[in-house]
Amino acid sequence: MRKLSVILTLTLALSLTMALTLAFAGAALAAEPILVGTTTSTADTGLLDYLVPKILKDTGLEMRWIAVGTGKALEHGKNCDVDILMVHAPGAEKKFIEEGNGVSRAEFMYNDFVLVGPAKDPARIKGKGVADSLKAIAVTKAPFASRGDDSGTHKMEQGLWKVAAMPLPDKESWYIGVGQGMLATLRIAAERGAYTLTDRGTWIKYEAKDQGKSGLVILSEGDKVLLNQYSIIQLAPKCSNIKHAAAKKLEAWFLSAVGQKEIAGFKLEGKQLFFPNAAK
Repeated sequence: MRKLSVILTLTLALSLTMALTLAFAGAALAAEPILVGTTTSTADTGLLDYLVPKILKDTGLEMRWIAVGTGKALEHGKNCDVDILMVHAPGAEKKFIEEGNGVSRAEFMYNDFVLVGPAKDPARIKGKGVADSLKAIAVTKAPFASRGDDSGTHKMEQGLWKVAAMPLPDKESWYIGVGQGMLATLRIAAERGAYTLTDRGTWIKYEAKDQGKSGLVILSEGDKVLLNQYSIIQLAPKCSNIKHAAAKKLEAWFLSAVGQKEIAGFKLEGKQLFFPNAAK
């Protein structure tokens, strides 16, 4: 009798294991992959990894992505290499749509940019507005590390030199064109004792890991011009090879009350990295 009971228990356990395996396999088969062309900041901060299981549960979509600078992401969209775009360069995005590459642009979250630099602050910019800070950096020829990769952050930086009524630096000895992502640029800024512009989300991620070892600190922040708006772009019908229906479903999730709440809930070291604003 005891032997029979053991056999029945093992049989039930095996059946349950098989049922769970089949259920997970079925869920995996049912998931529809969708490819997002996005920026390094949404990936580097961990936001996308955080949202993947939530999006899968709510929509059945398995979000995958190519994380590059916004300029490159827009190129991916233009070439129909991705199903949808999630980027942060409003001017370039509007031009993208005007040129017939996209059909809609929906703002869904934001954070801001900050100027960081060595704690010793050789250009004495601490507490100054961004325009005065850039002028001081140029006048003192203090090292400045630029993304230099046509990303949303790079586009913002170029615009800020105009706001400061300064010529766009190019071959100046103090201006360092990195040509890489934000985390790499921050590391180079730390190595060279340079200032740089970064989105706050990536800065929080960097700061959490660095814990002050690099010597970089925030020196200028809070200007209205430093707003960092993120948007979702639906691609044009000419991209007949992509998943337009799935793209609309993914956008609807990001704009929904549920999606907006999940974005707000993403934190690192107790700090909120992105702020939903689809309702606006």
